[in-house]
Amino acid sequence: MACRASYRVRPDTGRAGNEVKSILRLFVLVVVLSVIMTISGALWAYFTLQSALDQPLQVELVQSLDVPSGSSPARIFSQLEQQGVLHSSVWLRRYWQWQKPGAVLQVGEYVMEPGMTANDLLQRMASGSVLQRSVTLVEGWTFKQVRDQLSRAERLQQSLEPDWSMEQVMDALGLDGVHAEGQFFPDTYQYTFGMSDRDILLRAYERMQRVLEEAWASRAENLPISTPYEALILASIIERETGVPHERGEIAGVFTRRLQIGMRLQTDPTVIYGMGDDYEGRIRLRHLRQPTPYNTYTIDGLPPTPIAMPGRDALMAAVNPLDGTSLYFVARGDGSHIFSNNLQEHNRAVRRFQIEQRAADYRSSPAPAVQNQEADQ
Repeated sequence: MACRASYRVRPDTGRAGNEVKSILRLFVLVVVLSVIMTISGALWAYFTLQSALDQPLQVELVQSLDVPSGSSPARIFSQLEQQGVLHSSVWLRRYWQWQKPGAVLQVGEYVMEPGMTANDLLQRMASGSVLQRSVTLVEGWTFKQVRDQLSRAERLQQSLEPDWSMEQVMDALGLDGVHAEGQFFPDTYQYTFGMSDRDILLRAYERMQRVLEEAWASRAENLPISTPYEALILASIIERETGVPHERGEIAGVFTRRLQIGMRLQTDPTVIYGMGDDYEGRIRLRHLRQPTPYNTYTIDGLPPTPIAMPGRDALMAAVNPLDGTSLYFVARGDGSHIFSNNLQEHNRAVRRFQIEQRAADYRSSPAPAVQNQEADQ
């Protein structure tokens, strides 16, 4: 029998291996290219974003940026780009979305200054660093003067009509039935874009209630006043009569002793307040004799309401008057007073400072806002 040679056909592995190697090399090349492109793209995005953040704002003078209620960062950035203040607003919007996802854009007025960058502005917006303005209400002012001051406050919204009466204003504040005079604490109040005169008045009212409550809680014993509102009325008179701060306690003592013995207060500021618009800078003898609800030359006790805004010191003086024996005082003409224990001493002081020194600028009842002249005899 013939023998047959047996052998196996071996697969051609060389070609297959080459194909695998080629695929691997292509894969690596794709990965490397992807990484390079990713890094390049990231670097491009980084430097583009950095350029957008570092760009100086195109402002030559200090300007304000108003952010009203309902505004979004995207809208504000687009608005600034349209105005030519900055460019690349889309990148600034994306930066806000990436870096400040939970930040709330606070309503207000933001300051843009020469030399600021877009990033500086973003940080102000993110922190809510809005421009604070202020308005000052002065001790001794009437409610009319307060409203005049608020009407002139820069960029303070006017929500109360100028011709509204006291009652209409108080109704708008939710304080119907409360007489407006003297109810607002004199101080400097901060406000921001979007706030109104109503906001300031409500803050001043709440502040006055707190200070009045504190003063009343610290009152002396045996006062001739029985309610915090009477203390407010008396404090308003003290405020209007005081030309130098250190005399508040002594003036309060005079009025307190007069009330205790049933003697009329006879104080010129109440006469002036009762005259209203008829007051022209001087009170005469006929004005002292003219009955009004506020004329303390003709009525007993306190007037029905305050006549001005008292400050903290006047309130404290009203409830903690200085002890003494004086029942009279007359202004020297320089803001200070001469105090007298009896009518004889007082008449001598009157002759010296009112009759013998009839200067055109003489003031018998100095006050912060109104110059009160002596009563002609």
